[in-house]
Amino acid sequence: MEQQTVRTPEMPAAEDFMDPAAAVERLIELYEIATGFLQREFQQALAQGNTGTRIRAFYPEVRISTTTYSHVDSRLAFGHVPDPGTYAATITRPRMFANYLRQQIGLLIGNHGVPVRVGVSGTPMPLHFAVASDDEVTIPQSGAASFPLRDVFDVPDLTTTNDDIVNGTYTTPPGEAMPLAPFTAQRVDYSLARLAHYTATDPEHFQNHVLFTNYQFYVSEFEAYARRMLADPDSGYTSFVSTGNAEITEPLGDLPRTSKMPQMPAYHLKRPNSAGVTLVNIGVGPSNAKTATDHIAVLRPHAWVMVGHCAGLRNTQSLGDFVLAHAYLREDKVLDDDLPVWVPIPALAEIQVALEQAVAEVTELEGYDLKRIMRTGTVATLDNRNWELRDQKGPVQRLSQSRAVALDMESATIAANGFRFRVPYGTLLCISDKPLHGELKLPGMASDFYKTQVARHLLIGIRAMETLRDMPLERIHSRKLRSFDETAFL
Repeated sequence: MEQQTVRTPEMPAAEDFMDPAAAVERLIELYEIATGFLQREFQQALAQGNTGTRIRAFYPEVRISTTTYSHVDSRLAFGHVPDPGTYAATITRPRMFANYLRQQIGLLIGNHGVPVRVGVSGTPMPLHFAVASDDEVTIPQSGAASFPLRDVFDVPDLTTTNDDIVNGTYTTPPGEAMPLAPFTAQRVDYSLARLAHYTATDPEHFQNHVLFTNYQFYVSEFEAYARRMLADPDSGYTSFVSTGNAEITEPLGDLPRTSKMPQMPAYHLKRPNSAGVTLVNIGVGPSNAKTATDHIAVLRPHAWVMVGHCAGLRNTQSLGDFVLAHAYLREDKVLDDDLPVWVPIPALAEIQVALEQAVAEVTELEGYDLKRIMRTGTVATLDNRNWELRDQKGPVQRLSQSRAVALDMESATIAANGFRFRVPYGTLLCISDKPLHGELKLPGMASDFYKTQVARHLLIGIRAMETLRDMPLERIHSRKLRSFDETAFL
């Protein structure tokens, strides 16, 4: 059988770098050569059909080899490889990730005193991901082109797009480099495409501090807050992005409304270097919570926090009280295959302190008085919104045994995925009903609550994020989230 001819772009040879900025510039160059080549060849193939030549380009990679152990500050949880050897990571969208890559590569060079090598990897770049950033190029549906795409181009391969590295199940094949980053380029590209679909905003707009909510009321308040910040020249915020990538830089700017809302709309109050705040309305349920965090994780945010509504489980609580989760009862089930339920999800001191301080600042309460409106305790997350309609003996007994003080459908999922993906996490909920005590979530009961509490709750979340923003990375990314054999990149 005659072997198919393969055409690839001409690429610069692999080169060593001691300057992280120069290394990132080379990654950008390699990536843009590869994507430009695939985009041009794809347009030509659509016009000419299958010529019998396979078109292929490869992701760039960054690689480091060291023969000695690093001697770094034992408090540093990242930025160095655990053992001597060769480590590598395939890279996608390096222009978007430039700041992150400069940070991580700079730490590697500084901690090991050896260069990184930047060159072309052996991993083919799927056509679908190569054209994702070009709005003028679309991939035809199966059968629409005159030839099967996979006969000419590489297409996404889900057998090699997985979470084995972050799940701790990856085994390096003999003779290959060990992983340098928690995600491969294919996995990142897959999530970037999903993010744009689910949130109706481009991944470039996401900020390093992400708030999740389960109610639309928070979105309206977030936009109002953003407009106030844009009116303040000292706020440091530069723009606000809504669904459909509508962006304003002035407080009275017009934001056209999307006729069809996405499944999990995202909104971004931006600062330079992605230091602002993103709000994602994930809706109700652990499946949405998992989906959102699965994909946002590849952006390597510095923190994500759930600020939603919950059911209060104690008679001493009142509607509008806050719950700061310090433990989670995981009955959401969606992550059991990736993170066994016996794995503890620890509270992170930096997040807890930032949230408690924010509550004190916004409510102007402190010390013992703060306990009147905020309970710290276990939050239970269930996968059944109508759990109240089932036999109460089992669920209520488990809730009592766990010492749970609140119940929702998202918080444990977000915290568990934060733990799994090494993203600092936290939860501050607001009690909107007390089903065990006859106060159900009904429209008439909830309207006044929504009006008075949403603005305060959201402001607390933003204040906490601003506190975390000012922390050094090595403090917020704690060793609690790192395993024995971790990747050097965050």
